[in-house]
Amino acid sequence: MTDYGHDLHFGTFITPTNADPQVPVRLAQVTEDAGLDLVTFQDHPYQPSFLDTWTLLSWVAARTERVTVAGNVLNLPLRPPAVLARAVASLDLLSGGRAALGLGAGGFWDPIVAMGGTRRTPGESVEALDEALDVIRGIWDSGERRALRVEGRYHQVVGAKRGPEPAHDVPVWLGAYKPRMLRLVAAKADGWLPSLGYMKDGDLARGNAVIDEAAEEAGRHPAEIRRLLNVNGALAPSWRGFLQGPVEQWVEELSGLALQDGIGTLVLATDDPQLIQTFGEEIAPAVRELVTRERAAAGTAPAATRRGERAIALRRPGIDYAGIPASLAPTAVEPGDRAYDAVRHNYLRSGAPGLVLRPRDAAQVADAVRFARSQDVPLGVRSGGHGISGRSTNDGGIVVDLGALDQIEVVDEATRRVRLGAGATWGRVAEALAPRGWAISSGDYGGVGVGGLATAGGVGFLGRAYGLTIDHVVAAEVVTADGRVVRASSDENPDLFWGLRGAGGNLGVVTWLEIEAMELGNVVFSQMTLDATDVAGLLERWGHVVESAPRELTSFLILSPGRRGRLADGSDDQGPVAQLMTVFAGDDTDAAVEQLELLAAAGPLLGHQAYLLPYSGVVQAGDKQHRGGGDPAVRSGLVEHLGTATARAFEKLALSREAYFLQIRATGGAGNDVEEGATAYAHRHQNFLLSAMASDQSRLDAAWEATMAPHVDGLYLSFDTDTRPERLVDAFPEPTLTRLRQVKRAWDPDNVFRANFPVPPAA
Repeated sequence: MTDYGHDLHFGTFITPTNADPQVPVRLAQVTEDAGLDLVTFQDHPYQPSFLDTWTLLSWVAARTERVTVAGNVLNLPLRPPAVLARAVASLDLLSGGRAALGLGAGGFWDPIVAMGGTRRTPGESVEALDEALDVIRGIWDSGERRALRVEGRYHQVVGAKRGPEPAHDVPVWLGAYKPRMLRLVAAKADGWLPSLGYMKDGDLARGNAVIDEAAEEAGRHPAEIRRLLNVNGALAPSWRGFLQGPVEQWVEELSGLALQDGIGTLVLATDDPQLIQTFGEEIAPAVRELVTRERAAAGTAPAATRRGERAIALRRPGIDYAGIPASLAPTAVEPGDRAYDAVRHNYLRSGAPGLVLRPRDAAQVADAVRFARSQDVPLGVRSGGHGISGRSTNDGGIVVDLGALDQIEVVDEATRRVRLGAGATWGRVAEALAPRGWAISSGDYGGVGVGGLATAGGVGFLGRAYGLTIDHVVAAEVVTADGRVVRASSDENPDLFWGLRGAGGNLGVVTWLEIEAMELGNVVFSQMTLDATDVAGLLERWGHVVESAPRELTSFLILSPGRRGRLADGSDDQGPVAQLMTVFAGDDTDAAVEQLELLAAAGPLLGHQAYLLPYSGVVQAGDKQHRGGGDPAVRSGLVEHLGTATARAFEKLALSREAYFLQIRATGGAGNDVEEGATAYAHRHQNFLLSAMASDQSRLDAAWEATMAPHVDGLYLSFDTDTRPERLVDAFPEPTLTRLRQVKRAWDPDNVFRANFPVPPAA
């Protein structure tokens, strides 16, 4: 008996007939409606009575919402691997991670040759498939900066640009029967996909044995390779043969394939919609129930917890990998896993955590917190991974990635209250709210996660009109340090609710927040470039215009110090330049133009573009997968006004070239209408947030202290990597800090959540 412990998946294998091209599409929709996981189509490009399988897969992905789509299996000799790789990645991105790649070496050579393919021997076709896998994986690996080169005998790629990266770790399944192909499955694929009708008695066991031995030789655990199987059959009142009988017989025989032959994915070959419905609604749930019961009795370990020697060697000390909760093990990512590079980093900071846990609900978040606090390693919590400070990843620790908690739902139309999962991104939120004419101020980039920004502050493009994001949070669900799931609002756990709005990362893991949106149609978005030769003068003039402007206007300024070096005539190669990004929160273009003209007068105008568009066009959806890089040092400070002394100090910092990126964000406005003690974010009189980014923390600290420290009043913790204890009062001025330490003592006395600008609990 062989049971690898894979979660059971069920799907269909549909004929892509073109007699009525909508029939296979409808069968795919029946598959989804029946609750099945997967819909596949055979691929015979030389068959004129069939639809092109890849075109059909794309169409079906657009007409469904949940099921994974795959070829069963795609004909490699007629589909160049580099182009196929881009096609699969594109479909995966467009479908939200619902593509899988079933691939075959080719078998019907006469029609393949007739279509322009090259005839190959069985050995040559296996070698060509081996090379193709290197090409496909290489194209998907967009994190590798070098151009892709695969100089194979049958497939050559010489300097191809990599990408796009799929939305998720696309599994590759190979259709295989002979030993050499089975060994290739073990070495490079994620799954084995044969058809039972082509196999003799004992072939499943023999195939598993070959794969298992080859996997161990390659340093992989046999359970890393999913076993899929195409089956066919018919319902009948009584037994007439294998899978020829009543539902109860199907359940028993399919369960046997899972428990005795290690099959984790059962794919039914049929074009009968009634059989598909019965398979999904009656047979699959019963098989899952029976297999779960038998596995519990046998103590079968889930496949996700089994790692080969190659992966085990990369595990980090201080983590009990065998103790990972069962609820989290199937989606956990370790350094030896192929998905690791996609989850280890954040937007600007490289990471090398020992374990990434990916919970799907609050209960699993609680499991993650309880497990993490029992380990002797750092803990990071990630919502979107965009945080400049980089606290959502670490080296050798545990990261709890909330990306799957990405729901966006309206709770109350009248008050415009929406519930947002902590792992949702603000670009997606803006897209969802735009049709209603609603918006939430949310930073300046759509890839930012909801949880991080909506618990730290939220200085955004709508900030002067709307206020900080935290000012409109009305409730939250929180997993506490001891693993409880609680609700926080002005009526429930009000002290925790107070602390979450400004210091949420220090008090628990927020799983969702309810936020009241503002009514907002189109906005005017302006991108302006000004000559900043007179840095201080420009800053003063720009700051004065912003403070004097109606609250609808919020402007951010990015200062580029210019490049080093001189031209032959002794002039600078490139002088300082200021880039303004400005939003006027409304569609009154006359009023917007009047204010933009005042901004343009702050310095010599080099270029200007302005648009009337929805707010969702300003904060467009961004990538949730990050590759790190840069590992910047950052300092920040808040000021009430950009007066002469402050502007000259910032000019001095810019011209020192100790920072390669400098920014000023307008804040204030509606955010300053809130009382200082109303939230843990207490900076309610300042109008500007200044920040500088550099490569070296000590040099930036020295430059900042010499120039900006005498002029700033507080800091914005998401934009600061100097976490010395004496900086704590800059982030949380008294009496806020004293109150926050008391809240910390009540909710996290053991300081479990200490990665986010550590706040010591009160004694």
